[in-house]
Amino acid sequence: MIIGACSLKLMIYESYSLKDKRHIIKSIIGKIQSRFNVSIAEVDLNDSWQTSIIGFACVTNDTSHANQILSNVIKFIDGDSRVEIINYNIEIL
Repeated sequence: MIIGACSLKLMIYESYSLKDKRHIIKSIIGKIQSRFNVSIAEVDLNDSWQTSIIGFACVTNDTSHANQILSNVIKFIDGDSRVEIINYNIEIL
């Protein structure tokens, strides 16, 4: 069993309050859950209204498949004009 995990630090440009941030993050998480087979949640910086840390993970039987899934999710988030990826960390266990 191979576990792929990733954490992303995001800068949210269109957020002027926690309510705006929550709306944008929930939208991104919902799109990822419907498109990719990963578990995803906001894991840190809950009280900051312009930054967020999102974590997601997948379970598979092949290391390259786990890396491919994580890369596709990162690419999808990077394509969203409302956020910018500041930093990310990928772990394959």
